[in-house]
Amino acid sequence: MSSLKLSPSSLSRRHFLRASGVSLALPAMESLGGRVFAQDSAVGTLPGKPAGEERPMRMVCIGNLLGFYPDAFFPKESGSEYRFPESVEAIQPHRKDLTIFSGLDHGVKGGHFAMSSYLSGVRTADAKGMPEGNITIDQRAAETLGGSTRFPTLALGSESGIHGGCLMSWTRSGSRVPPISTPRELFRKLFVSEGAADVAASIDRLDLKDSILDAVQGDAKSLERHLGQRDKEKLDEYFTSVRDVEKQIELRRKWAYVPKPNPKIEEPKNSDFVSDLPVMYDLIALALQTDSTRIATLEIGGDFEANAFDLKSGYHALSHHGMREEAIKALIKMERYQTEQFARFLSKLKSTEDGSGTLLDHSMVLFGSGMGNANSHTNSNLPLVLAGGGFKHGEHKVYPTKGLDRQPLCNLYLSMLQRFGVEVDKFGTSSSTLTGLA
Repeated sequence: MSSLKLSPSSLSRRHFLRASGVSLALPAMESLGGRVFAQDSAVGTLPGKPAGEERPMRMVCIGNLLGFYPDAFFPKESGSEYRFPESVEAIQPHRKDLTIFSGLDHGVKGGHFAMSSYLSGVRTADAKGMPEGNITIDQRAAETLGGSTRFPTLALGSESGIHGGCLMSWTRSGSRVPPISTPRELFRKLFVSEGAADVAASIDRLDLKDSILDAVQGDAKSLERHLGQRDKEKLDEYFTSVRDVEKQIELRRKWAYVPKPNPKIEEPKNSDFVSDLPVMYDLIALALQTDSTRIATLEIGGDFEANAFDLKSGYHALSHHGMREEAIKALIKMERYQTEQFARFLSKLKSTEDGSGTLLDHSMVLFGSGMGNANSHTNSNLPLVLAGGGFKHGEHKVYPTKGLDRQPLCNLYLSMLQRFGVEVDKFGTSSSTLTGLA
């Protein structure tokens, strides 16, 4: 495939790269005197050192958009002798397998606009000032897996709602990872194999994409000598995204001829997000069990609506309850349902053998939110539960919210990454690993 030769005169007219009839838009370039916006193309991951094949560690991160009513989530007692408040009563049978945290957050403000920092510690607006941008813990862990699994990560959630789509997962290059939003879509992705003709067509498409990217890379080298330093940096960021796509293409090519596992269950039907939630959890468990992936995220929000609970107000409206007793009771009803499904998921992982131990023993499961109190739009003291993963559990751990002993939430994430096998001593806004977590 030939590469388009760019001249200074063509740069003023064309702020994109072409190859075989396909164009990739470039970011805005001051040197080119125009405004052009980059295509959101990076949804893949970078390969790295494969995780151990024997009893590998898994990671599941679950979050909702609107937090939890604090008085019904956080125990009043610390240590091991604590009582479970109303919203989290359902997880009581798993007391020895989980830890509830108080006092952890990212030290950010912005209410709903800071929700995207939940798994990264970094707001999207602040990403450019951070060494690794606003990459989330799931994507950082996936960088070490290479091609060990068919899907480096699975991002699940809804694209509906008032917050502009799922905000859980972000790549190193600052791109939001679009979610799988229905059980049927997830089932087909995990377990429905293509026929021979479809596989061949897929390989042809991957080869075409690969050759297009090769041609565009060549054009970029010609373009670079006409740019100023700031624009060279922008171009480098953009082609970091292109390299992400190249690596994703290579991973897909590797797995194209490998048959998908048989789940021995029927394809689910789509309903509404509330009714679909337990099905999504079941499919995550199957994905882990079949080693189709070792990392998954699930955001609860958007389509999670109150009409499924015979409530008059919507979920978002109830989260802004204004301390009205009736609204708080309705909100807790919705929160209890979420923790009931989380508890059911833990039971499923705990009942599944995985070499020496259970799937829960080898799976870190985070449950919480990037919103501390939706009623007051605060992002402090985030509601968080960590289960499994071989950590020492059984306590409600309370950390100082101020002073030198304050622990950033990213300290917990650093501990999780190290337990996953990532050789790293810094993540997001971490200052160290989390103290008191064995």
